[in-house]
Amino acid sequence: MTDASPTAARRPGEQALAALGLDAPALSPADASPHAFPGGGRWRTEVPSCEGPEALAVVLKEASRLDVPIHRISQGSGVWMLTDAEITEMVEATAARDIELCLFTGPRGTWDIGGSVRTDSRGGGLRARGHDAVAGCLEDAVRATELGVKCLLVADEGVLWTLHRARTQGIIPADTTLKVSALIGPVNPASFAVYERLGADSVNVPSDLTLDHLTEIRRVSGAPMDMYIEAPDDLGGYVRMYEVAELIRRGAPIYLKFGLSKAPGIYPYGHQLREVTLATAKERVRRGRLALDLLARHGADTDMAPPGSRMPGSLRRFDTGA
Repeated sequence: MTDASPTAARRPGEQALAALGLDAPALSPADASPHAFPGGGRWRTEVPSCEGPEALAVVLKEASRLDVPIHRISQGSGVWMLTDAEITEMVEATAARDIELCLFTGPRGTWDIGGSVRTDSRGGGLRARGHDAVAGCLEDAVRATELGVKCLLVADEGVLWTLHRARTQGIIPADTTLKVSALIGPVNPASFAVYERLGADSVNVPSDLTLDHLTEIRRVSGAPMDMYIEAPDDLGGYVRMYEVAELIRRGAPIYLKFGLSKAPGIYPYGHQLREVTLATAKERVRRGRLALDLLARHGADTDMAPPGSRMPGSLRRFDTGA
């Protein structure tokens, strides 16, 4: 991972508060992440929950209208919820704009027959239950990559390791990137480092991690981090818009994810959810414009990675034994 010095940014309300004798403590250079994306840049953008070609068309049109650069577009319902024709249409539309498309793999515990995930303890959560669920995830991965998808979203450590081994052995393309879902995101530096070694190319950390938590992670790993600037309600509904410059300073290299709170869940997507899905897709892009405007006002918008960049750089892995 490339070393980089963060650009100095104005902090929210800094001058006005100083005039009132309410200066904030000085930022410590030791808190800043020394890492960046390969080729330069400390942050990229992502629009999540884009559930099919129609929603994708809405996102691309709104991004063009509002001048919102997008590095990655991700989907949450899963490869299995899309036809080959729909996947191909999404692959072609994103490729034409040099945007990475990321599709979710396989069955998850919350959709399985096991009842433990519906108890107060949540049981095994979103993970793949049993051999057949892992097999479904691998089949999704093979099918998606054969149709041109270059990024896969996973919510299980075993599936992550399996897909990493699959790409080292040529079962899926070697340049396939693997993204860890926020649904199982790590909450400490040790677990973040384990995901990197299992094959993760970017890791979605929970949006309630503190700024100090991000610094702790960056002391052990330079793997790209994904983080909702605004999280869906089922992930807490956190809105951290005014922290965006500091999230970059502490967490780079980082994907800024433009989620949406106070919106209905849409997984798994079907036509019965069409209107809310298209409306929320459009609003996520607008939220992105708000975040970018805020970065510009604070002088922190100069370190964006080049449009079209997608690879994570050199990362540390466990030996696959291949």
